[in-house]
Amino acid sequence: MKTNQQFKNEALAALRGNWGKAVLITLLYLIITCIASAPSTYASWQADSYVQQHVGQYHNPFQLASKSLGPEIMQAYRNTQKSNALSFFLDVLLVFPLMLGYANTMRKLLVDGDNNLTVNTFRIAFSKYWRKVWGMLWMNILIFLWSLLFFIPGIIKSFSYAMTPFILEENPEMGAVEAIHRSRMMMRGHKFDLFWLELSFIGWIILGILTAGIGLLWIIPYMQTAIAAFYEEVKADYALNGGLD
Repeated sequence: MKTNQQFKNEALAALRGNWGKAVLITLLYLIITCIASAPSTYASWQADSYVQQHVGQYHNPFQLASKSLGPEIMQAYRNTQKSNALSFFLDVLLVFPLMLGYANTMRKLLVDGDNNLTVNTFRIAFSKYWRKVWGMLWMNILIFLWSLLFFIPGIIKSFSYAMTPFILEENPEMGAVEAIHRSRMMMRGHKFDLFWLELSFIGWIILGILTAGIGLLWIIPYMQTAIAAFYEEVKADYALNGGLD
C-alpha cells in the first residue's frame, strides 16, 4: 500500500496546471449543494425565529398555554418538515449524482489527464442517470441504517462503501447492490488506510475554514484527487488478489 504522501503527490501532479478548472467545478458543485439545502435551512431559520419571537417571551408553560400558541408552532414545524423533504429530494436528484460525477472527474484527471473538468462532471453525473441516483441513494440508506445501531458502525460502513461511486461509473453493467458489495470487498483491510488518508487533510481543512471557506475550493479537489489515487491502488490490489468475493 502506498503512503498518504504518495497519494497526495499523485494528486498534486494531476492538478498541476489545472487548479483554475478544479476550483471552478468545485465552486459550482458547492453552489448546487447549497441550493439543494436552502429550503431546509430557510424553513428551520423561520421556525426558530418564530419560536424566539412568540414563545421565548413567556417565562413559564402557563403563560404559553394561555396564549394558545400551540397550533401556530405546529404549523411552523410542519412547514419545516415539508422543506426538509424538498431538500432531501434535491439532494437525491442533484447532489448525489453530482457527487459521483465530481469524484470520477478527478479520477479521469488523475488517470487519463482529462482536464475538461466542468463538462466531465455534469456528463458523468447525468449519463445513465437513474442508475447512478439509485446507487448513491442505496449506499446512503445503508450507511444511515448502520448509523441507527450506533454512530461508530455508520462511520465504518461509510468507509467500507466509499469506493461505490467509482465502481458504478467504471462498471456500467453493474447494479447498485453489486457495486456496493464490490466496494466492501475492495475495502477489506483498507478502511483504516482511507480514514488515515482523510485525517491527514485535517490541517488543510481547518486552514480552509479559517479563510472563510475560500481555501476549501483548493483543498476539496486536492483531497478528492488523492482519494481517486487511493481507489486506483485498492482496485489494483483487489485485482491482484483475484477479485475474490
